[in-house]
Amino acid sequence: MPSPRRNDVLIPFLMVAGDFIAIVGSFVLSYFVRFIGPVAALVPVTKGTPPLEAYIVGGLIVAPIWILIFNTRKIYRARRETDFSSEFLQIVRTVSFGMLVVMSLAFFYRDFSYSRLVFFVIWLLAICLVFAFRIAVLRYEKFLYARGRELRHVLLAGSNAVAQQVALLITQRPALGYRLTGYVTDEEERIESVTTQRLGRLADLAAVVDEHRIETVIVCLYAQQKEALNRIMDDLIGRNVQLLLQSDVLGITPARLRVHELFGLPFIGVKDIPMSTWGRIAKRAFDIAFSGAVLILFAPFALLIVILIRLESGRPVFYRQVRVGLEGEEFELYKFRTMVVDAETASGPTWTKKNDPRVTRVGRLLRRLSIDEIPQFLNILKGDMSVVGPRPERPEFVSQFKNYVPKYLERHRLKTGLTGWAQVSGLRGEVPIIERTKYDLYYIENWSLKLDLRIIFKTVRAVLFGKDAY
Repeated sequence: MPSPRRNDVLIPFLMVAGDFIAIVGSFVLSYFVRFIGPVAALVPVTKGTPPLEAYIVGGLIVAPIWILIFNTRKIYRARRETDFSSEFLQIVRTVSFGMLVVMSLAFFYRDFSYSRLVFFVIWLLAICLVFAFRIAVLRYEKFLYARGRELRHVLLAGSNAVAQQVALLITQRPALGYRLTGYVTDEEERIESVTTQRLGRLADLAAVVDEHRIETVIVCLYAQQKEALNRIMDDLIGRNVQLLLQSDVLGITPARLRVHELFGLPFIGVKDIPMSTWGRIAKRAFDIAFSGAVLILFAPFALLIVILIRLESGRPVFYRQVRVGLEGEEFELYKFRTMVVDAETASGPTWTKKNDPRVTRVGRLLRRLSIDEIPQFLNILKGDMSVVGPRPERPEFVSQFKNYVPKYLERHRLKTGLTGWAQVSGLRGEVPIIERTKYDLYYIENWSLKLDLRIIFKTVRAVLFGKDAY
């Protein structure tokens, strides 16, 4: 996976910080405007001057709420194509909605209340300050890109007229944050609009993506090249790249689809990087905090489990097994040993079945309560896994499944997890891997911290009341 761009962290951070300062600032400034500035002379204060601290505290409380509202509009990301008028209108709409939330909260808070005039001043100042900070950040972002800083690598698949146009736009508008690495094509025509390199044929696309660490692939093919399109989509299975299609490839008009606009042109977004840089940071921070808390809470019981395993079946207490994780990288997974020593000597790698005679008595109890999985929180702390994600499989099984399970390698676009959407949806044990994979892919395409928390709560309930662990 390409390393996260620093600007993909810096720009959203600056936007959030700017909005926070602007919102708190609007509350503080409204105090001076209303009670100290010229407004006080025009509209006399009749009920006394409230303390400044009340406005500071109000701003600090409201700012996170408004930022969450802004976040639902998906504005805290880099490389947003927007003009100042669109940005201003969006800020007006969001701040107005935020004011309705504030007024609703103020209605239930009887110890202190803001006047309607103060609400109007806060609304007006918030729009102005948020817009000023936002424009400053957007200008700074474009300044960085214009100087060639942290540009996203783009590869064109095809060399038709649209490809020529896109190549020209990328080259002429570096402030949008993209760099044209080259193109691959089977056609005789070349991209002549700019000086760029042909990196191979369409069949070489996967190798080019890996070699040049491509992050966005824009497919510009003719409508009759359906087979080439299918091959491209197959070649990119399991790779964390954004895939955009020229709408003509599918023979349909973009008006009928929800399209992705890039360089002012409509493209069909059929694949995207499943998690933003900030999403990865948030998920990793949650993994560390959650796994650390579990290991600390579980520590008093660990010694008892070690003793029980030793008494029944001797050493080793822990079982280590190679599994496949993010981007197909292998790692060593930890578990409490629940089977007899050398259980797979005769059978080779196999899945555990119900009433498996290889499982020890202590192991059966540990599996029933899912306690045998607790050492995997060490894998999570190390960064091998996440708390939530597709379950990691053994290399032997991965090499089999990828040949007959559609899009199986897409599971490796996120870190594998201790629990997952498939597991909490009842797809455990001997459920066909094809069905599990469908649920794993749904999780990858719809990831959010909210979904992770939902899965964790369902996992706890399944551990306490479920009966399908063996």
